[in-house]
Amino acid sequence: MIGRLRGTLISKQPPWLLVEVGGVGYELEAPMSTIYDLPQTGKEVTLLTHYAVKEDSVALYGFLHESERASFRNLLKVSGIGAKTALAVLSGVSTQDFARLVQAGDVVALTKIPGIGKKTAERIVVELRDRVDGLGASMPGLAAAPGAPADPAAEATVALQQLGYKPAEVSRLVQKVAEQGDSAETIIRKALRAALGS
Repeated sequence: MIGRLRGTLISKQPPWLLVEVGGVGYELEAPMSTIYDLPQTGKEVTLLTHYAVKEDSVALYGFLHESERASFRNLLKVSGIGAKTALAVLSGVSTQDFARLVQAGDVVALTKIPGIGKKTAERIVVELRDRVDGLGASMPGLAAAPGAPADPAAEATVALQQLGYKPAEVSRLVQKVAEQGDSAETIIRKALRAALGS
């Protein structure tokens, strides 16, 4: 699986990007939120990726921030939402605003995003409310610039969610155990000990 690419940005033709890495050109689809923040063509760029394999196709999606990729992956888990719709959502609203709308259950505002009807908006709220709670709490740290060190608490939050812990539980655990100066690994160890001890 391809999780990250660092190379030269060759072209931007929304929603498509071409990034050359070691002489190989990777075509990626990206939301407008990522495309707006990309450097000029010819410059180096680092993108987090989501690699999708289907029966008849292989696709690679690129994101500047972990919060965008996490939101994209969460959206793909909602029944009836595919990659095109997930990209449209991220192109139509910031990840922080999206998390806020889902937490508030604001179906009307969600339907203003291109490609989202009332029933889809209702499914998003029902299926993502718990997942977005944890993501929303950690978004400011996740939105660090590429190449900049991520917030250790945010890194730990994402890692624990990937281990299968519920976002609300992860958020509570990380807030409980994280101390100033702790690395992501230390926070994860402490949180796992706390979860097993409880």
